[in-house]
Amino acid sequence: MSQSWTKRQNALFESALAVFEKDTADRWQNVARAVGDGKSAEDVKRHYEELEKDVEDMESAGGRQGSDNSVSGASSSNSNSWGSANEDRRGRNLNLQ
Repeated sequence: MSQSWTKRQNALFESALAVFEKDTADRWQNVARAVGDGKSAEDVKRHYEELEKDVEDMESAGGRQGSDNSVSGASSSNSNSWGSANEDRRGRNLNLQ
């Protein structure tokens, strides 16, 4: 598994997801290139899947703050760097529609 993600890497990741949408050819390679710092296409795809699961868990828990489900699938340093104010934006950036 890849190392923890910094706030900077998460910001780059979010921006890259907005640029390289689901139907973009070589999406994960492009996102990895945008994030840099040695993140591979597999790393960014796994990160996306973990965050997607977090969003699903939050939605199924009714968006309750502080529930055990809010950080599942991600390291604690990952989830804490997102902050509750970014949950809605995170869901939009993950293109969960």
